[in-house]
Amino acid sequence: MKLSRGVAMAEKVSTLDELVDDIQQAIIRDALEIFSERVVEEALNPKNVGMIEDPDGASRITGPCGDTMEIYLKIEDERIIEARFLTDGCGPTIACGSVLTELIRGKTVEEASRLNDEEILSVLGDLPEEHLHCPVLAVNTLKEAIADYRRRKGGG
Repeated sequence: MKLSRGVAMAEKVSTLDELVDDIQQAIIRDALEIFSERVVEEALNPKNVGMIEDPDGASRITGPCGDTMEIYLKIEDERIIEARFLTDGCGPTIACGSVLTELIRGKTVEEASRLNDEEILSVLGDLPEEHLHCPVLAVNTLKEAIADYRRRKGGG
């Protein structure tokens, strides 16, 4: 009796797992009709997510859409050695944070301060008009983290 109940439960779990997989694949297919493969990949598997303990520069900005992004920088000899981000935003915002942190790693603070939203878009591919604020939010948050770094080191 217990064995047959266990088998029935395992079959239900297997069916539920298959259903979840089917739904996830449908969501990804739908997203690929709107966004580039790179946007979807970065949104599903973002790099550099998280905080940095005792960052050299950090910022948090809430954009006009309501998404909030945080950026944390670790800097040695005016070079960004680590960059991390957190966001409560949508897939494109996640993708922009991921790409931004990859683009600035290894750059000098001055080089990173010149990064613009077009550079993020060139990596991700185009975004629909209603998501063009996402790379702007990422860049603005970076610029504020750099300003925080400069304030902390006494450079204004």
